Amino acid sequence: MKRVLSLATLYPNAHVPRFGTFVARQMEALAARGDWDVTVINPIGVPPVPMGRYRALAQAAKSGNEVGVMVFRPRFTLIPSVGGPFNPAMIVRAALPLARRLHAEAPFDLVDAQFFYPDGPAAARIAEDLGLPLSIKARGADISHWGMKAYANRKMRTAAEQATGLLAVCEALADDMAEIGLPRDKITVHYTGLDRSLFRPLDRTESRAFLSSHFGITLAQDARLIASIGALIPRKGQHFVVSALAQLPNTHLALVGAGPDRAALAELAKELGLEDRVHFLGSIGHGNLPRVLSAADASALPSESEGLANAWVESLACGTPLVITDVGGAREILTDDVTPAGRIVARNADAIAAALQSLFAEATPPEVVCQSAARFSWEANAAALAAYYEQLIA
Repeated sequence: MKRVLSLATLYPNAHVPRFGTFVARQMEALAARGDWDVTVINPIGVPPVPMGRYRALAQAAKSGNEVGVMVFRPRFTLIPSVGGPFNPAMIVRAALPLARRLHAEAPFDLVDAQFFYPDGPAAARIAEDLGLPLSIKARGADISHWGMKAYANRKMRTAAEQATGLLAVCEALADDMAEIGLPRDKITVHYTGLDRSLFRPLDRTESRAFLSSHFGITLAQDARLIASIGALIPRKGQHFVVSALAQLPNTHLALVGAGPDRAALAELAKELGLEDRVHFLGSIGHGNLPRVLSAADASALPSESEGLANAWVESLACGTPLVITDVGGAREILTDDVTPAGRIVARNADAIAAALQSLFAEATPPEVVCQSAARFSWEANAAALAAYYEQLIA
């Protein structure tokens, strides 16, 4: 059996169980195939004196077998807000001794990074030390955010030159990678996966009853519901959806996710007189997302940047049409601005409101919408990843 050592700062743990779940599902699906043994090093950044949320994060730095994947969580020294230039080196300092020990016990065939920065440069150093081929995957913000910082860009380009192969979650991101100086000829597009047994259309009445019993959201029979799933941060643009809600009478908004924008979003809802129609569900279990999506008439996520968001695919798979902005792989999900599966719109409240009104009027059956996600599965994702890895070690 071939063995991969994957470095992933994006990975769920006991403190943030929904952080990077798509990375965990990918590696679990690969391990489930039986032809690759998967080991993950999930470095946990903690300040020298962990306080507040960092104390809980430090306590979550525990290793173990998780759904067929052996996950190790060494702690590295993190300097909040200003540590960006130093994080790759700090990760190497914490992870390289572990990688050496694991490789000596049972040699790996490949080193892999699941995010381009800081994971990519750190994984490059580990791969060089172990004398192994290297793969680095780009997912979106690592390119749009870190790739614009000169110090990170230099490290990313150096790691990319060393890498045997690179992955991008969509064609649009592959083009963005080339624009910041990463070698386009090394890039393979690797689309996300989907748990098709979980994400599927559920009964809307039963799903709305779930929202009522678990979150106190009671909707009139003719009321509309918009779901918005993503971290509550400016880049995701939930404030545009809240503002759009002011133009949509008898419509509610369910915000799923946590983040620093929560207070500002609540204040905006109050200013607009929408407190009773904007509902904050927080971070909920992955298994309950299909209930929220199936209860909704549409989902909206007007991001400033994305790769190919899992939230898009999951929404479509539940039969819930999308309103999204023209970023990342949006046009690889919705091939036209106007389709039964959703709308690609300008990033402003008026455009979002008009698109939602249009989708409400069309009322496309969920069974039709979900066909737009038919090509996505974790099995297909794992098969493509295994084939790509095979090429790198041949």
